[in-house]
Amino acid sequence: MKIDIVSIFPEVFEPVFRVGMSRLAQERGLLELAAHDLRDFTADKHRRVDDEPYGGGPGMVMKPEPFYAAMTALLGGSPFVLPKGVRTILLTPQGVRLSQPIVDGLSKAERLVILCGRYEGVDARVNTFVTDEISVGDYVLSGGEIGAMVLVDAVGRLISGVLGAEASLDEESFSNGLLEYPQYTRPASWLGLPVPDVLVSGDHGAVKEWRRRMAELRTRARRPDL
Repeated sequence: MKIDIVSIFPEVFEPVFRVGMSRLAQERGLLELAAHDLRDFTADKHRRVDDEPYGGGPGMVMKPEPFYAAMTALLGGSPFVLPKGVRTILLTPQGVRLSQPIVDGLSKAERLVILCGRYEGVDARVNTFVTDEISVGDYVLSGGEIGAMVLVDAVGRLISGVLGAEASLDEESFSNGLLEYPQYTRPASWLGLPVPDVLVSGDHGAVKEWRRRMAELRTRARRPDL
């Protein structure tokens, strides 16, 4: 998979690309990551990417032309006609809230192009040439860059061969509509807090049943909406 990110602060992604899952995925040839400066796709000498909003109001709004030019250059043609397997994403508080099913779907694409907004938002006409508008939560960030990092991590780890133990994906939170069950490791007792007896019993069937029950109880208590 290839992921391109378009931002006025492309330098913030360099440390993220060099560590953890992102680094391993790139070293294994499974993921190609690139961050591009939106200002490189402007047409004026001041490299301006924003302007005052029509109708008045505080702050500035990001212009549509640089985003269109960036996507046209990256995709080798108009973003209105996308190559097969390409998804284009605008990160915005007005988008669909990110969830594991959405991440699963994005991980099956061949290429993602992620657009990061700033200021008071992005000209609404940009919405007409993206396939997805996504929000990473019900809150407002200074820009789309942190959301893009979230997407890269969430999507990249689902690419086959990236994780060493892919079976663990089946039991993670949200993978089956439930939060994950509690996890424990050595020592068996710490500060007077013991590991549940069933986990050290050696009874695999009982362990599996306990984990299912704990996942249901935790989900009911913490995320009844699930």
